[in-house]
Amino acid sequence: MTQVQERPGAVTFRGNPLTLLGPDLQVGEKAPDFRLVDLELRPVTLQDFAGKTLLLTVALSQDTPVCDMQGKRFNELATQVADDVVIANVTVDLPFALRRWCGATGVDRIKVLSDYQEREFGLKYGILIKELKLLARSVWIIDRDGVIRYKEIVPEVTQEPNYQAALDALQQVVKG
Repeated sequence: MTQVQERPGAVTFRGNPLTLLGPDLQVGEKAPDFRLVDLELRPVTLQDFAGKTLLLTVALSQDTPVCDMQGKRFNELATQVADDVVIANVTVDLPFALRRWCGATGVDRIKVLSDYQEREFGLKYGILIKELKLLARSVWIIDRDGVIRYKEIVPEVTQEPNYQAALDALQQVVKG
């Protein structure tokens, strides 16, 4: 078994330092493949988005106020993106809970995915919080060729991501 990289203090939760597990991926690197599940428990991989620009909005749990706002905000922003752009929300919440959240909030323009089974996505993208077994709040943009073009790991996980910076970066990636 390979040693998992630990990055102590990479993020905080209410000011308390937390450790992220996995590599510190950089813009310009090839995005690692992943295996998530959708609301129907069907597997979803990076290859499923081949030829499209993918914005991944990652949150700790949709049952928290900030994560709820983040998911709803990206659902609203989905009306402003091109047809070849997919926005996907990723948490480790159970798909059943995510389906309930979508119904309660009207989230219907973004894909809602879960890393609950193996936390593989979190490990491969370096955003699995060791102490909480949750994913660090982050935003990723992966271009049509599978290359990371934008990354924001929010330093204090109780705060929202920079929506405008993500939208601006997305527009630049789509323009080429």
